[in-house]
Amino acid sequence: MQSDSLVIIPTYNEIENVEAIISAVFELKKTFHLLVVDDNSPDGTAQKVKSLQAKFPERLHLEVRKEKSGLGTAYIHGFKWALEHDYEYIFEMDADFSHNPRDLIRLYNACVSNGAGVAIGSRYVNGVNVVNWPLQRILLSYGASVYVKVVTGMNIHDPTAGFMCYKREVIESINLDNIKFIGYAFQIEMKFKAYLKKFKIIEVPIIFKDRTLGKSKMNGKIINEAVFGVLALKWRSFFSNSF
Repeated sequence: MQSDSLVIIPTYNEIENVEAIISAVFELKKTFHLLVVDDNSPDGTAQKVKSLQAKFPERLHLEVRKEKSGLGTAYIHGFKWALEHDYEYIFEMDADFSHNPRDLIRLYNACVSNGAGVAIGSRYVNGVNVVNWPLQRILLSYGASVYVKVVTGMNIHDPTAGFMCYKREVIESINLDNIKFIGYAFQIEMKFKAYLKKFKIIEVPIIFKDRTLGKSKMNGKIINEAVFGVLALKWRSFFSNSF
């Protein structure tokens, strides 16, 4: 079954969520293909995906990496795979249902019908739409978004968002081998590079729900990378033509 759209889901120890999220994507009215990029999860996530490939032939794909190497490098691996396989619309989505699979169609329409090069599933474009997060984490995330806007000059309410649709031409225009960050700063870097290249960016309001199964991958190192990485990104943008 052909599709112009590929959803990339990076996984590490998502055995509790992976079958359900795959099924939810494939139940949508629009046909999406799905690529799971698994970092050799010890809990058997990749083996579960392999077992489901017989049920979803030609729609479900799997790439297994040798070790846990960071969110950004997983997505870059997926982006390169998507370009090689001629997909026109390339999506990022978490495995844990914090992103509602039904919103994939809204992101798709933002690109196809409204001309976006980048569509962002935004938690903050219409107030704060986050469910089940403690107040401290909401303040940290929202504060980071304001900080990124001030430093970069991007008029994006949710620059750290990880629920995305990129048109192929946007990914092709970015030197993926020159991406510096591997944690949540990766999300900022990709948006910033698309912004500098003048692609149209649309924020689609979503409701973000914290995971109910499995463990969050957030840690202090990731947060530090985001805070200091933004300053480095802005500084390099003054001097570099490699964006």
